Amino acid sequence: MRVLISGASVAGPTLAYWLTRYGFDVTVVERAPALRRTGGHAIDLFRPAMDIVEKMGLLGPVVAGKTGTDSLSLLVEGRDRPVELEIRKIVAAVSDRHVEIMRDDLSEILHDATRDDVRYVFGDSIASIGADGEVVFDSGDAERFDLVIGADGLHSNVRRLVFGAESGHSAWIGAYLAVASVPNHLGLDGRMEGIVGVGRMAGMYGAARLDEARAVFLFRTAEPLDYHHRDTARQKELLRERFAGVGWEVPRLMDGLDRASAFYFDSITQLRLDTWSRGRVSLVGDAGYCPGPAVGGSTSLAVVGAYVLAGELAAAGGDHERAFPAYEAEIGDYVRRSRGFALSAARRLVPGSRLDLWALVRTARLIEHLPTAVTRAATRLGGGSVRLHDSVALKDYSSYETVRH
Repeated sequence: MRVLISGASVAGPTLAYWLTRYGFDVTVVERAPALRRTGGHAIDLFRPAMDIVEKMGLLGPVVAGKTGTDSLSLLVEGRDRPVELEIRKIVAAVSDRHVEIMRDDLSEILHDATRDDVRYVFGDSIASIGADGEVVFDSGDAERFDLVIGADGLHSNVRRLVFGAESGHSAWIGAYLAVASVPNHLGLDGRMEGIVGVGRMAGMYGAARLDEARAVFLFRTAEPLDYHHRDTARQKELLRERFAGVGWEVPRLMDGLDRASAFYFDSITQLRLDTWSRGRVSLVGDAGYCPGPAVGGSTSLAVVGAYVLAGELAAAGGDHERAFPAYEAEIGDYVRRSRGFALSAARRLVPGSRLDLWALVRTARLIEHLPTAVTRAATRLGGGSVRLHDSVALKDYSSYETVRH
């Protein structure tokens, strides 16, 4: 059975890995001309995703690729003394098993694990998808596939072709995220430094396997901004406008934006489709149910979604009319809870008022002074939303494997 996956970042290769183990013939098409190797930005893998990584035999390289960023020093606009915080305490409150890794490093690990068994086509994209599975590519080539899966991110081309314009399925949740590569002039090693004020936050961190550092910016606006998601010049202009007058290292970071070898800018937007499948086509990861970049654990959700989609297809013997609804039912609760968590996290990470800023600082100082065990116990007693990842139970699909690794 032939399956075409659009997207070679995280969800796509993860899905390809598991489908191959279940005996499917998999092709992955990626718009970029080659695998991205700039490092990207830091992403989190929480317990269920880490459990899947271990099932894939990739625990060693993933752990070896962790960023190593363990501490945070955060200035508050208008104050002189920074808030110091051990990041491991925050993470321990959220999940018992976690790795932070650069996105492109994870993509490379996943690609290396699948390249011998999966056909990768770089530098091309899907132009049209027929009801019978006939796919025409931008290159002009045409092939027929039994199934087509969109794993091509928040601005998914597959979703646009099958489900219509993004505006009909997305909900902006009031904030924006930008990440840029910058020289590590602060000599950051295992440490992140930054500044936070009402409606905005800027930071800079290094990673164990990067020569450069990453600058990260989060900010709020009253209304959505007017820009195209591929217009980086306009995005940098908007970023400079929002962070004008901010102290710390921000002026230097703004001056270096045009020399950044990697730059990412996007709205913190949720996708809220009623279904992720139509005919022979389904969506996985951010393409189908992005809870919000940087705030909803979207990478872990993507890994779990890919694992479940492959497993349900295997359990149904490739019958998508049974597998797709089963996949949506299995992953649905995790998606809905991730959306709720993202809305709360966006409000807390980017303070919308002086009261919110005060609460953020107080919470950070409280976490820093409490023992990790106490912080973890408090989050468990306070409800399951904070520890939503660890509450996810993975189904066992191993009986459907035809290829053992």
